[in-house]
Amino acid sequence: MGERIEVGDRLISYQDVLNLDTREVPKHIRQESRGDFDFDEAPIDIYVSRTWHEKEKAKLWRKVWQLACREEHIPEVGDHYVYEIAGLSYLIVRSGPDEIRAFPNACLHRGRQLKDFAGRCSEIRCPFHAMTWELNGDLKRIPAPWEFAHVDPEEFKLPQVRVGTWAGFVFINPDPGAEPLTSFLGALPEHFAKWDMKNRYVEAHVSKLLRCNWKVAQEAFMECWHAAATHPQTVPYAAFGVCQVDCYETFARFITPSEVVGPMMPGDPDTEDLLRATLDVREGEQLPVEPEPGETARSFVVRTSREKWRGFIGDRVEEWADCELVDNFTYTVFPNFMPWGGVHKICYRFRPNGDDHRTCVMDVFYVSPFTGERPAPAEEVRLGFDDPFSSVAGLGIVGNILDQDCFNMEKVQFGLETATKQTVTFASYQEDNIKWMQRLLRRYVEGE
Repeated sequence: MGERIEVGDRLISYQDVLNLDTREVPKHIRQESRGDFDFDEAPIDIYVSRTWHEKEKAKLWRKVWQLACREEHIPEVGDHYVYEIAGLSYLIVRSGPDEIRAFPNACLHRGRQLKDFAGRCSEIRCPFHAMTWELNGDLKRIPAPWEFAHVDPEEFKLPQVRVGTWAGFVFINPDPGAEPLTSFLGALPEHFAKWDMKNRYVEAHVSKLLRCNWKVAQEAFMECWHAAATHPQTVPYAAFGVCQVDCYETFARFITPSEVVGPMMPGDPDTEDLLRATLDVREGEQLPVEPEPGETARSFVVRTSREKWRGFIGDRVEEWADCELVDNFTYTVFPNFMPWGGVHKICYRFRPNGDDHRTCVMDVFYVSPFTGERPAPAEEVRLGFDDPFSSVAGLGIVGNILDQDCFNMEKVQFGLETATKQTVTFASYQEDNIKWMQRLLRRYVEGE
C-alpha cells in the first residue's frame, strides 16, 4: 500500500484516505506515478463490430493466457474439463499426478469433439470412430489400422496447448510461442501471496448469459463509481468515487475503502447505519450484531473478520493489514479474469457466448477457505438470459447486486448499437484501468 495519491495540494497515502472525511475530497484524485494514458475515448466498434470480434478470435483468444478452470476441477489422473471461448473448445486433462495437459477439443480424424463435458477417463477416445489417444496425447489405437497405413503415429499425436497454473487456477494459451505464465503475470503472485488462493476451493460457480458484448459486461465491474446510481443501497458503507486505481503491465486493480463515509453519501450515517447497509438489514429489523461501546463500523468489521479468518489460517491473519480485512481489492488480469483480493472470495470471468459477439457469458466463482479435507468444487449453475443471479441462494446478497449490474448491460449494448457518437468517453482517473485494458486489447488485436 505504498503508493501515494494527490488530494488537493496534499500528497498522501491510500491509508491516509481512510482517515479523511472523504466527502471533502475533490472529484479528481490522481496518483503520483500511475495511469499515464494518452487517450480518453475508445471506438464503439470494439463492442458492436463483427469484424473486431473476428480479430479477437484470431489475435486475442488464440494468443493470450486465459483462465480455464481450477486445479480441484481435475484432481485425479484422468480427470478432464472442457473450456470454451469464442467458438473454440479445449480439453484440459490431468495426465499425471503433477501434470496437466491441454489439447484442442477435436479429433485428428474427422474433427469430432473429443469430449462434450467434464469427467474422468483412462484414455481419450473419440465417440465417432473410436480413434484413441493416451492421456498425454500420444496416439494409442486406430480401429481398422490397415485403413491408415499412411498415418505416422508420431505425427498423429494430439497437438498441445500451453498450460500454466497459479494460485490453484489453471490457465491455457493456444499460442505455442507464448511467454510462460509466470512471466505474463509479472508481480501479481506477490500481491496475492498472503491471501493464499491456492488453498481454497470453489464454493459456488454460477454462469449467466448476458445480452451484451463481453467487454460491456466486464467493464461494468472495473470501476465502482457507478454504485451511487446502480447500487444506492451500498452507498452508506463504501467510499465510492475515491478508489485507488493501479495499472501494472498485465493486471490492474482498484481499491474501494469500506465502512467509511464516501463523497457520494449525502447524509451522515452512524455506526448502526453503516452496518445495516453492509448486512442488508431493513429498517425496523433487529441488527444481528452488537459492536463494542465506541466501536466504529470499520473497526467492528476488521475485528470480526480477523477472528473469522483466524479459524481458517490461524495467527497468520495477524500479518494482514486492516484494509485487507475490510476494503474491496478488485483485480483484473488481462484479458477477462477478475479475482478479488483480501478476505473476499469473489472471482469473475467474462467470455463471448460461443461465436456471438453481441452476447456473452459471465462466470461468478466463490473461491473460499476451508478447514480439514478440501471439499469438492461446486457444480456449475447455468442461468439463461432472463434468469436472475438472485435466484441462486448460494450467492447471498451479492446476487441482488449482480442483478442491478445486469439491468444496465443490455441497455448499454442497445445504446451503443444506435449511438451517433462513435466513441465512449472515459473518466480521467476512476476508469484508468478500463483505459489500461483498452490499450492492451489494441496491442493484441491491432499491434498498437
